[in-house]
Amino acid sequence: MTQRSAPLGIRPSPDDLLVLLAVARLGRFAAAATALGVNSTTASRRIAALEKAVGGRLLVRGPRGWELTEMGRGVLGVAEEIEKSMQLLATPLRARSDGLGGLVRIAASDGFVARFAVPALARLQEAHPRLAIELISATQRVRQNRSGVDLEIVVGQPDVHRAIARHLTDYRLGLYAADTYLNRHGTPGALADLAQHRLIFYVESSLQVDELDRAAKQLPEPVASMRSTSVFAHVEAAVAGAGVAILPAYLADARPELRRLLREDFDYQVSYWTVAREESLRSNAVRAVLAALRTEVAERAAELRGQPD
Repeated sequence: MTQRSAPLGIRPSPDDLLVLLAVARLGRFAAAATALGVNSTTASRRIAALEKAVGGRLLVRGPRGWELTEMGRGVLGVAEEIEKSMQLLATPLRARSDGLGGLVRIAASDGFVARFAVPALARLQEAHPRLAIELISATQRVRQNRSGVDLEIVVGQPDVHRAIARHLTDYRLGLYAADTYLNRHGTPGALADLAQHRLIFYVESSLQVDELDRAAKQLPEPVASMRSTSVFAHVEAAVAGAGVAILPAYLADARPELRRLLREDFDYQVSYWTVAREESLRSNAVRAVLAALRTEVAERAAELRGQPD
């Protein structure tokens, strides 16, 4: 199907091109509008005006969000050049040697955010003062529409559509308890003994991560449990003597109050994966964030594996 030629006398607006760029990266008009500080109606109107100016459809609605047409992918390159020029104009001359700036939104589990993302990105921002970061902490499966985020770090290999998923790192889950709990209830000698202990883990109805669900299913049904949607609540519950917790080694090994249990029977490997739209990965800022995260987890691989007994 041939595209219509652009109507004579109508020039694309730079503002409209920046809206296209935001929608392409985030997949939703509402998310793009929020990022640009306008409302969804304005964003939709700007895309309509841009399509009229270039003479063809630039976006089509898919089952997982708005996606670029072939013409849209061609126009996107122009939008990216305008974004770079606008960033350059907003930068003092003395700082223009540093071309890295803009906002990057990242969704990841709260444990990964606190332990790895925050220190890595703090150093990155120190080197690039114009770079802004927003971190959304959530332990969930991959967002198929990728609404409102440039980059996701998810647990387990994801099944994605029109996005690029890459393995980031592996980490270990183990069983941990405090001596205060073990002194009162005894130390389990085998996995079967856990049926007589309280288990600390995620709220079952809200757990959407298959890898974590499979880890829990390796254990017998406990006599009772304490559940939370936050891994940090799991750690503190274990420290407080509330039961036996399934915890990432990189969090639990840092707490001297906790003792690892039954390592030979339960040493579960899980993986973190990065997911981003191709349009997002064309951003220098997103690529820099990815590089910083990869460096961080590579340098701290021993923490992710867990300390030897």
